Amino acid sequence: MKTARTRVLDIAYEESGLPTGRPVVLMHGFPDDVHAYDDVAPPLAAAGYRVIVPYLRGYGPTRFLDRNTPRSGEQAALGHDLLDLIDVLDLKSPILAGYDWGGRAACVVSALWPERVGGLVSITGYNIQNIAGANHPASAAAEYRLWYQWYFHTERGVAGLTQNRGPICRLLWELWSPNYRFSDADYAKTAAAFDNPDFVAVVIQSYRHRFGNAPGDPRYEAVEARLAAQPKITVPTIVLHGEADGVGPAANSEGHARHFTGPYRREVIPVAGHFLPREAPDAVVAAVRELVES
Repeated sequence: MKTARTRVLDIAYEESGLPTGRPVVLMHGFPDDVHAYDDVAPPLAAAGYRVIVPYLRGYGPTRFLDRNTPRSGEQAALGHDLLDLIDVLDLKSPILAGYDWGGRAACVVSALWPERVGGLVSITGYNIQNIAGANHPASAAAEYRLWYQWYFHTERGVAGLTQNRGPICRLLWELWSPNYRFSDADYAKTAAAFDNPDFVAVVIQSYRHRFGNAPGDPRYEAVEARLAAQPKITVPTIVLHGEADGVGPAANSEGHARHFTGPYRREVIPVAGHFLPREAPDAVVAAVRELVES
């Protein structure tokens, strides 16, 4: 475990592989942590890459430097955290891979600062939020899958996540990856990361902000304005989508090719659900290696 100090955070991260190898940054989502890549990082490290797996803001040992910094989980903040980490570690043309919140951060950096990125593995597709259109209702089935987001908009939801974060997050694992069989010990390793003192605040702000129901951190206003234009991603990209994803069905990314103007391909992974790096680590490893070798 190492720590990188940025302007906003002490970002905790795991590092493996050759210090001089091609850098690969693996980004976890909600509700998860660096253990999502326990079966992805070792083969990449063994192949000679420099593998970085950070804890996002609000997770594990990552900490805010200033108690007055807004505990924002908005997409611009997540993207800027990743960019700051790339700067501090002086990573040259890293391959970025991520899903959920981590995939969003990777897409933000790839879209806004493509000169800093060597390639993108984006799990579930184009992950930049369209906040202006977020209040347009979806199908009944889609709205049902987002129950936790509506729950987090209430004070009851804040209290529930505070008191019951372990059971709530475990339920999301079960719902979103219905074919994933994990043990109590597997879950406990990751659930410890949710004890971060800022976890609840960052999660609640994230899900409220994406619907325009919470203010963002003023330092990221300009970045959010650029993201509102739904910028294209020009870097070489491989999209992976779990066939059994219980929160974002694979059909959701069928039309996402329009957001990518560089080399692009999409692959649906059978049986796997939302937590794809845990369920199909070989697919993530193969995608990273394909981008490097191409």
